[in-house]
Amino acid sequence: MIKGDTWLTPTLARRGLLLTPAARRRQWLVRHVGQGSLLLVTSLSTLAVLFIFYFIIRDAWPFVQLRGIREFFTSTHWYPSAAGAEFGAASILFGSAVVTFGAILVAVPLGVAAAVCLSDVLPFSLRQGVKPVIEILAAIPSVAYGFFALVVFAPLLQEKGGQLLAVASWLIGAPVLALAIIVLSDLATTRMTDARRRAGRWGLAMGLAVPALYGLWALSRGLDGLQINSGTNALNVAIILGIMALPTVVSVSEDALQAVGRELREGSYALGATRAETLVKIVIPAARSGITAAIILGVMRALGETMVVWMASGNAAQIPTPWFNVLEPVRTLTATIAGDMGEADQVTGSARYHVLFFMALCLLVFSFLCNGISQRFIRKAKRISES
Repeated sequence: MIKGDTWLTPTLARRGLLLTPAARRRQWLVRHVGQGSLLLVTSLSTLAVLFIFYFIIRDAWPFVQLRGIREFFTSTHWYPSAAGAEFGAASILFGSAVVTFGAILVAVPLGVAAAVCLSDVLPFSLRQGVKPVIEILAAIPSVAYGFFALVVFAPLLQEKGGQLLAVASWLIGAPVLALAIIVLSDLATTRMTDARRRAGRWGLAMGLAVPALYGLWALSRGLDGLQINSGTNALNVAIILGIMALPTVVSVSEDALQAVGRELREGSYALGATRAETLVKIVIPAARSGITAAIILGVMRALGETMVVWMASGNAAQIPTPWFNVLEPVRTLTATIAGDMGEADQVTGSARYHVLFFMALCLLVFSFLCNGISQRFIRKAKRISES
C-alpha cells in the first residue's frame, strides 16, 4: 500500500486483509484458548492413567508395610480369611502365567498364519470378507466366552476330553506339519535346477511326511485314552483366551506384513525366489517388529481378562503336579481380585483388602511394561516401512 493511501485501510480491514489491534488481540486470545483446550483434552488420558497409578499404589502400599512382599511372591499358602491369615500368591501368579502362556501358544501360530494368508495368499476380494469376520471375535463380550467355556466346553472336556484332544491334534497338527514340510522342502531345494528341484522337493517331502505322520498318530493314540477329572481347568481357559486374543494378533500382524510393501516382494520374485522363500526370508523378517508387537498385545489381552478365568478356571490356588499339567484347576490374579473384593471390602483397611490392590498393581506394572515394549516395536516397524 502506497504511503498516504489511507482510503484503502477501511476496505482491507473489512475484508480481513488488515487487522486492527483489537482484532489481533482477539485472534491471539482465541488461538491460545483453542490450543490450551486441545492440550487439556489430549492430557485427560495421561492424567487418568496417573490417577489410576496413584490410587492403586496408595491402597497397595499398606500391605507392603503390614506384611512385606517376600511372602506374597514366594509362598503358595493363600488363606486370606483364616484366623492366621496367609497371603502367599505364588500359585496365583503361576496360574496367571500358565493360562497366558497357553493362550499365546494358541493365538500366535494361528494368528500369524492367518495374517500371512490374508496378506500374501488370499485374493484381495476374499481378504476383504475374511478379515472383518475374524475381527468380529473381538466384539463378542467376554462373559459370553465365559458362559461358553463353562456350560459347553467344560462338560465336553470332562466327558470326552481325550477324544477331543486326539481330534484336535489331527485338525491342528496335520495342517501345521503339511505347511512346515512344504516350506522346508522348498527351502532345501533352492540351489537345484528346475528338473532336479521338482523331484528333490517331492522326495524330501515324502521323507519328512512319514515320520511326522507316525509321530502325530502316536500322539493322538496317547491322548485318546486320557481321562480329565474336571473340565474347568487351565487348558479350557487357555484355549478360550487364545481365541479372544486371536483378532488382536491377526489384525496387528497383518498390518505389519502389509507395511512391508510390494517392492520387496516383487524384488524377491524377480531374483527367482519362490513364494515360500519370499515369505520366510524376506517378508516375515521385515515385519518381525510388528509381529512382536502383536504378540505382546495378545499377551496383555490374555493376562487382563477376568470373566473367562473367573468362570472356567476352577479357581484353585495351587501349583499342579507336575507343574506343566494344564488339566488341573488354577487361579489367576484377575479372578482373585474379582472374587475376593466383595468380601474384602467389608474389612477395609485390613491386609486382605490391601493385598488385592497389590495384585492390581502387579498387573498394572506388567501391562504398562508390555505396552511400552510393544510401542517400541511398533515405532521400529514404522521406521522400517518408511525407509
